Amino acid sequence: MEMRGKNKFMKNKLLIIGASGHGKVLADIAKKMNQWKSIAFLDDDTSKKEVLDLEVIGTINEAFEHVHRYSFIVGIGNNEIRKHIQEEINCENGEIATLIHPSACIGEEVVIGIGTVIMANAVINSGTKIGNGCIINTAATVDHDNIINDYVHVSPGAHLAGNVQIGSESWLGIGSIVNNNISIIANTLIGAGGTVVKDIKKSGTYVGVPVRRLKNG
Repeated sequence: MEMRGKNKFMKNKLLIIGASGHGKVLADIAKKMNQWKSIAFLDDDTSKKEVLDLEVIGTINEAFEHVHRYSFIVGIGNNEIRKHIQEEINCENGEIATLIHPSACIGEEVVIGIGTVIMANAVINSGTKIGNGCIINTAATVDHDNIINDYVHVSPGAHLAGNVQIGSESWLGIGSIVNNNISIIANTLIGAGGTVVKDIKKSGTYVGVPVRRLKNG
């Protein structure tokens, strides 16, 4: 497995941006990885002082005040927002962490970009390339020689067969399935349980078995 990007050597303190549900899952993974001496959150809800026994030390806008002391991971599920925050931090030379749950199964010759999170029981098979800021969620499977571009979210229990390409900022819903040798254009949403059996060449929202594009999606 190869970590892509400039930030291969992390500081020993981790700051998670976002202290809601997704951020809590990231904190749990970070604890299990046992690579950081301290972990904290930033969140715009100023009523939050502590989450999972970890301190909320400020708001998201204060992230740049911490670039010299912390590595960062963006704990926000929305692809567009996650991209915006991560790229701003990267532009300020902030270190971006990559989180991989210890139970994930990662094959040989897999490349994983910075800011990507691989969650519990996910499987990434050999030859796959995953971009920056992606989410490979709980028990999702990504088979051999896939190309998952930047800021894609593969939801829990989604399954991608071999030689699949997913365009940037796409979102594959929970339990969705993508057949082998399929290409999906950027900024596409596949609804929960959707099955993709042919290339998707027009961005939008697709649902059903097999998926069809919603007219207003």
